Amino acid sequence: MTKHFLGDTAVLTRRSLRHITRSLDTIITTTIMPIAFMLLFVYVFGGAINSGSDSYVNYLLPGILLITVASGISYTAFRLFLDMKSGIFERFQSMPITRSSVLWAHVLTSLVANLISVVVVVLVALLMGFRSGAGVPAWLAVAGILMLFTLALTWIAVVPGLSAKSVDGASAFSYPLIFLPFISSAFVPTATMPGPVRAFADYQPVTSIVNAIRALFTQQPVSNDIWIALAWCVGILIIAYAFAMSIYRRKIS
Repeated sequence: MTKHFLGDTAVLTRRSLRHITRSLDTIITTTIMPIAFMLLFVYVFGGAINSGSDSYVNYLLPGILLITVASGISYTAFRLFLDMKSGIFERFQSMPITRSSVLWAHVLTSLVANLISVVVVVLVALLMGFRSGAGVPAWLAVAGILMLFTLALTWIAVVPGLSAKSVDGASAFSYPLIFLPFISSAFVPTATMPGPVRAFADYQPVTSIVNAIRALFTQQPVSNDIWIALAWCVGILIIAYAFAMSIYRRKIS
């Protein structure tokens, strides 16, 4: 069973990746907005923001990476919605393939596409002056957190991809996720925020994830932030996966 699942997932993932290579504008589009935000905040607002960091781009980058992922997963919902409406799922059901491999192919494609987008954003940040003395283990830890975050959000994206009534509805869910980093420690320290806003910012998932990545980049102790970040990512992933698979089973039954 496991062998069939892995083989089927690999074949379907190659199919999805071919679609990506034929429309590279999707990856370009998902990187333009985070890069635009980074340019805007560093070169327009950066001089007026006291982040307590020597370089504002160093402070800003972790939040921009999360925005990059949040903007990228909307295309997962979009591609999944198109597959649902095209009838390809019905054709897959008539074939001897593992049912869940269809969804996992979209999820892994999202992981690859978002990895490419994140690398592009980091390269632009380096051109803008981003510097980190972090070693290989720290960079691997950052990559692991971002991959887990991407998986969690991608499984959330599967839900509207399967259940939306229109293309706009399938991708519109990502807007609140893109906005969430703005009410966190991604752009300014939460201590500068009014009381109720600060309370929300301190205890929402993006703040702990941003703080953990920022500490890894700056070679500072990550304290409990990394465990809180991992707990948020794993918890969201489990709930979103269970909800998405439940909807999927109802759709194909």
